[in-house]
Parts: sequence; structure tokens; C-alpha cells
Amino acid sequence: MSFTLLSSPLQGFTDFRFRNTINKYFGGIDTYYSPYIRLNGKLVIKPSYERDLLPENNIGLEVIPQIITNDADEFLFVAKYVKDLGYKELNWNLGCPYPMVTKSGMGSGLICNPEKINHILDKVHSESEIIVSMKMRLGYDTTEEILDVLPILDTYPIKNIAIHARIGKQLYKGGVHLDAFQQCIDNTKHKLYYNGDIKSVAKFREMQERFPTIDHWMIGRGLISDPFLPSMIRQNTLEYPKNKMELFSAFHDTLYGIYSESLSGSTHLLLKMYHLWEYFAVTFSNPHKVLKKIKKAQSIRNYELAVTEIFKNEKI
Repeated sequence: MSFTLLSSPLQGFTDFRFRNTINKYFGGIDTYYSPYIRLNGKLVIKPSYERDLLPENNIGLEVIPQIITNDADEFLFVAKYVKDLGYKELNWNLGCPYPMVTKSGMGSGLICNPEKINHILDKVHSESEIIVSMKMRLGYDTTEEILDVLPILDTYPIKNIAIHARIGKQLYKGGVHLDAFQQCIDNTKHKLYYNGDIKSVAKFREMQERFPTIDHWMIGRGLISDPFLPSMIRQNTLEYPKNKMELFSAFHDTLYGIYSESLSGSTHLLLKMYHLWEYFAVTFSNPHKVLKKIKKAQSIRNYELAVTEIFKNEKI
């Protein structure tokens, strides 16, 4: 069966610079979801959000904007904004698990409030022609929370529902709840996308076998920790390309150069790269050793020396 691979939005990681660079060197992703727009009560689009969604910054990519909100007016404001940029779809984030979001009744913290979800969807579909899709978790406290929301979603022309098969309070810890995801399949008429722990070709094959009706697969942290993964899934191979280190090195150097130009100050740049290496290190045979070298680099020069040493001596 044919399938579609999607890049899950990860705040602070999958901006347009990352999307363009990973697409250039690795490919394999059909559609990228942008990190969410959050307005915090002010109907103003931050410059960083604008840069991320400008069509000229996403040439050759299929990108779907995302919003996180619990307010219908905010939703409508962002819907108009992205439509004016040429986008036809707006994804609604009901999945973010972080306490600073959920305590405000947003992200996965909103799943327990079906009435508010219904109010927002009713107003948006009444006053806008934007196509709405959803990115959800199974709930915040329990996997049953989503089952109270699905009947409401079934009353609206939702394009699809991407479900990360965890609950919010797990953050990214513990395993995914596959039986609960199957319950979602059994209890909605909408098209579902699967998201959660696709970090290897073997795991992708396992999920395909477990959920044969699912043909859209969303990769989040697995894409950052192993940029080769989407193309390897497409080629149905467990073998990395022979020039894997050259590819990864070129990818890193390009991304590093872009962030060097766009971020202010060495501290900001080093922190950005360190957070990326928290994922990149997993690709290498000795992740702890690799990350330790990056962490010890407290200056731009030492960072560049550490990276050179890693690409010379470590193995993917």
C-alpha cells in the first residue's frame, strides 16, 4: 500500500531553515507541518512566525501551518492570515504536552473540554472557509479523553486527525498506547494519521502491520535524530547510504551556517546546536561520547573542532 510521510512540528526545531536543509540533503518527507503559532490574546503575528510561513522561505515544500489556541477569535485571525499567504489549511494543535501550555487550557490540556472544542470548531466553520485538520494526543490524564471528543469532530468536515499515541502528562516518556489508538480508529469516521515513536525502519514496518488501514505516518523526533529515516523507509531498506557521513556532515555544516547568520551571539548559536545534537547524537554508534564532546565546547572555535573530530572519528 502506498503511504505518505509527514514531518511533525517540533517547537524550536522544525522551522523553515531546518525544513529546507533536511529536504535538500535527505528528502523523503511529503508534507511538513510548521511549529505552532501562539498569539497569547494579542491578535498580532510575530515576525518569527511570519518568516517561517512566507512562501519564498518554503519554495518546493508542501507546508501546513499550525495554531495552538483555546480561543475562536484567535483561530479566525490566524486562519485569515495564513489564507492571505496562500495556505488553504490550518492545523489545530491539541497535542502539545508541556505544562506551560496545558495549564493554560491549550494543547493536550484542552482535550478534556469537548464543549469548548465544539464551540471553537462551530465558529471557525461558520465564519471561515479554511480547511481544518487536527493534531492531538489521546488525552492529557487518560487515553479515554479523546473518545469524548471524536463524536464532536465527526460533526465537522475535519480533513484529518493526526494522533500522537500518548497522553499529555507522559510528555515523551513511556511507551505509546497502541490499543487506545485502535479505539480511535474504531470510533471515528475521520481519516487518522499515526504519530509516535517511529524511529526506525523496523518500527515503521511494525506499525504498518499493526494498523493496515493507516496510510499517513507522522515522524517527529525520529526525523531529527535520524534524517536518513524517511528515505530509508521509502526505499524499504535497513542500509544507510555509503556516503552517509559525508551527507550528514554537509547537512550539519549547511544548517550551522544558516543559524550562524540568523541567530545573534555565540551563546544563542551554541545552545541551538547543542539542542540539535541531543537528537543528532543518537544517530552515532556512541551517542553519549558524541554529546559529551559537544557539551564541553564552550566557544565557537571549540564547537567547530569538536564537530570536525566527531565526523572524522565517530561512526553512524
